[in-house]
Amino acid sequence: MDRLPKIALPAVFIIILLIILISKSAVTIGSGEAGVLYKTFGGGVVTEKPPLGEGFHLVAPWNKVYVYEVRQQEVFEQMKVLSSNGLEIQIDASAWFQPKYENLGRLHQEKSEQYKERILLPAIRSAARSVVGRYTPEQLYSSKRDAIQNEIFEETKAIVDEQYIQLNEILVRDVTLPPTIRESIENKLKQEQASLEYEFKLVTAQKEAERQRIEAQGKADANRILSASLTDKILQDKGIEATLELSKSPNAKVVVVGSGDDGLPLILGNN
Repeated sequence: MDRLPKIALPAVFIIILLIILISKSAVTIGSGEAGVLYKTFGGGVVTEKPPLGEGFHLVAPWNKVYVYEVRQQEVFEQMKVLSSNGLEIQIDASAWFQPKYENLGRLHQEKSEQYKERILLPAIRSAARSVVGRYTPEQLYSSKRDAIQNEIFEETKAIVDEQYIQLNEILVRDVTLPPTIRESIENKLKQEQASLEYEFKLVTAQKEAERQRIEAQGKADANRILSASLTDKILQDKGIEATLELSKSPNAKVVVVGSGDDGLPLILGNN
């Protein structure tokens, strides 16, 4: 009985030590995350193997695991850039991105956990300055919004692709011009719209006048052709046909007494 305390104390110490070691060695990688293993005595960051996936992992207590979110993320950026004529333009944009999973170790080793601040955001700013500098404020305000967005995306992607970052989309959410420039552009657009409406009405009126002229000309041509075709002989034949049809009426007694001045028969009697 006297020996139990001497055996129990080391056992308790060992159990406590094991609990500490396991707690230091156990790593749980959450959903949408991956871990970069750092070996203190084994060459530092592990880059030749895939990162640690989701779930429970045991690592040596002297090593460390850096956890990264590898699902798609979004970052917002507000930039002041210059247009082609030197005016300051404010652009509000956001980027959809995620680290390249297979290169997560190299991303951590070369760029660190601050890769968004060190690589992605500076790349977006640089691309925005380059793209916006090719356009006027009028183009930025109206017709070229989609083109600007696509160009910023392409130029940013070309930069970050080699930096182990996957860029999925750039969204230009707002373009803010100086108030005086914006008012000037809006007034110009209103004047252009009014001019287009006037031109439309003018063209419509011209087309209606042309339609009426063509219709009148057609009627005149038809009357002229008809008049030219109605000879005296044709008119006399038509008159005879009409007289004969009338003579067949049951309400009239027909007596032909010679002819009239125009050579047509005369019909007498109405009983």
